Amino acid sequence: RIGTAALAVQVVGSNWPKPHYTLLVTGLCRFQILQLLKEKPYPVAEVQQLDRLEQFTNGHKSEEELGELSEQFYKYAVQLVEMLDMSVPAVAKLRRLLDNLPREALPDILTSIIRTTNQEKLQILDAVRLEERFKMTIPLLVRQIEGLKLLQKTRKSKQDDDKRIVAIRPNRRITHGSITEDEEEEEDHDDVVMLEKKIRTSSMSEQALKVCLKEIKRLKKMPQSMPEYALTRNYLELMVELPWNKSTKDRLEIRAARIVLDNDHYAMEKLKKRVLEYLAVRQLKNNLKGPILCFVGPPGVGKTSVGRSIAKTLGREFHRIALGGVCDQSDIRGHRRTYVGSMPGRIINGLKTVGVNNPVFLLDEVDKLAKSLQGDPAAALLEVLDPEQNHSFTDHYLNVAFDLSQVLFIATANTTATIPPALLDRMEVIQVPGYTQEEKIEIAHRHLIPKQLELHGLTPQQIQIPQVTTLGIITRYTREAGVRALDRKLGAICRAVAVKVAEGQHKEAKPDRAEVGEGEDCKEHITEDAKPESISDTADLALPPEMPILIDFHALKDILGPPMYDMEVSERLNQPGVAIGLAWTPLGGEIMFVEASRMEGEGQLTLTGQLGDVMKESAHLAISWLRSNAKRYQLTNASGSFDLLDNTDIHLHFPAGAVTKDGPSAGVTIVTCLASLFSGRLVCSDVAMTGEITLRGLVLPVGGIKDKVLAAHRAGLKRIIIPQRNEKDLEELAAPVRQELTFVLAACLDEVLNAAFDGGFAVKARLEHLNSKL
Repeated sequence: RIGTAALAVQVVGSNWPKPHYTLLVTGLCRFQILQLLKEKPYPVAEVQQLDRLEQFTNGHKSEEELGELSEQFYKYAVQLVEMLDMSVPAVAKLRRLLDNLPREALPDILTSIIRTTNQEKLQILDAVRLEERFKMTIPLLVRQIEGLKLLQKTRKSKQDDDKRIVAIRPNRRITHGSITEDEEEEEDHDDVVMLEKKIRTSSMSEQALKVCLKEIKRLKKMPQSMPEYALTRNYLELMVELPWNKSTKDRLEIRAARIVLDNDHYAMEKLKKRVLEYLAVRQLKNNLKGPILCFVGPPGVGKTSVGRSIAKTLGREFHRIALGGVCDQSDIRGHRRTYVGSMPGRIINGLKTVGVNNPVFLLDEVDKLAKSLQGDPAAALLEVLDPEQNHSFTDHYLNVAFDLSQVLFIATANTTATIPPALLDRMEVIQVPGYTQEEKIEIAHRHLIPKQLELHGLTPQQIQIPQVTTLGIITRYTREAGVRALDRKLGAICRAVAVKVAEGQHKEAKPDRAEVGEGEDCKEHITEDAKPESISDTADLALPPEMPILIDFHALKDILGPPMYDMEVSERLNQPGVAIGLAWTPLGGEIMFVEASRMEGEGQLTLTGQLGDVMKESAHLAISWLRSNAKRYQLTNASGSFDLLDNTDIHLHFPAGAVTKDGPSAGVTIVTCLASLFSGRLVCSDVAMTGEITLRGLVLPVGGIKDKVLAAHRAGLKRIIIPQRNEKDLEELAAPVRQELTFVLAACLDEVLNAAFDGGFAVKARLEHLNSKL
């Protein structure tokens, strides 16, 4: 029935996300409840004041009355405070209070500070007489002093920290009522002390240590209710977790590295050679900076997976950063801590995730970065990917330099056209071309088929896919530079076989024959195969499928449907005015048909197929060169005139009209197509060509020769016309591809026309066409 009268000084808090208020009060005096008048909406009672307010001003009288009891209490209080760390602001303030406040106020103040139970505090509050209050408080002080002495004996090495943790609660306003839980405040204070110890024992740079110590001092003086308290603490925890000097040891055995790379990836000789070169130099020089590589090639050729294999080879941690569609430079450099919800960039976050300062960072799809109002992330990567600058990379969130020179950066891209020149100049570009058919077959049987069998729960004893079948999938159902579509087709075959295996395990009737794979009608397949061993009694049709299930061409047709691509291109070259060109796309090389027709008109040239400006100019160049050399090659229009556009309209069309086409490499193809149209001769069906032309009839070099040649090889073409100055690019082709193809190196259009037509396209003598009129 005894309480404390107080004045409310301040109320702080809000109702969102849940009601939370902090009340600051100043105690006045004790009172006793005489009668409770009402309880709702809040208690109202008649009270009696127990101690007088005037006694705080009459200190001399209190000292004379209490005498030795007051002096004894004061001596114990001073002894307790002097055992604490005086550098703590709360301890220094308490020491000043002991000298300035009246002695009769000290029991209440000391009881609210030292470790006591709630029951002991209520007993002190019930003690109205000063003498009784002193007698009850002195044992509590003695108990606290003895506890401190015991703690100092057991924890001498941590004396300063433990004084602040055990003896006194964090700095707070002294009131008669306790608002928050003491245990939570002590735990938070303990966390701050441990955080400071981690900062001092970490291996961060001198500049970073200076910044962290400054922030930890601010954190100690900062109330926990301030929003900046959590931001500062998160910042310090990130600084402690970053791997400033922690690194992994590289595995520098070149033979072992070559074995790992060969087991993980087939072909890719350029990439393997570059990694082995890096390992060799690392053996000679330990502090070698990490190279910055950029793998450029079509999708599905293994650019991303080879980055993971490189990390495995080196024994380093691997982290992938997807940059496709990133349009904010803060994703790279982080946000400044002045913003709400600020966070470090992806580079620093990646280092925190892997926990070492020399990982392999894969910057995936670096060619698909975008610009926006938030800045250009490609410009932010300039510092990251510059070997002369990244040793002091400064993230906006950290605001201190971090060394990235030991990180091995690998960027991937489908094309270099969309990469800013300044960024491209900082990277070592390694072209990753598409695979040949032989390489795809090896990749399928070494990696793809075992992976699909494992994913679908099958074993080699249940399914067999011969290399001939794999070649049929590559040539008839896929047409790509990589192997992703091939992987999907193999997955479809495994799913169909899984159905047959499951049906054979649960049913003993109505399965299909094993020899025809996944065919729906076994009798039809037997008729098509016309093999004696395939003919059996009808009773065999009711047996489960025999193992292993053999996948042949008939099974492919049943599972994957009819072939998607026809390898015979000669059917499209059955009339004059059609030629085959070679084009390069970010997805790899492609063959491109060019069709031309003529009709009576006013001498106009019509171009269709969604062509770019450069390709339109190539068409005008081609018609101009043919018109200037029409008499030489005896090219005439429908009326027999050497002026090819005299009363004649020409229409040039590039099929696949929904695809945008541009570039100068279609010049020779357009010339050949128009020469076929006006001469009435067919272009050889196994010839493809590429090259830029000039008005004088020269053939200039073009890019993407390897991808274009592989596209022609996939399409079954045998002879390829390329510019003479592109002969050096043929060295990048695999030996089997060079052996199966015939290359014609052309320096001028005369050589192109002679190679494109059966029997040549030689200049005809004029005398052969002169008829006597006599």
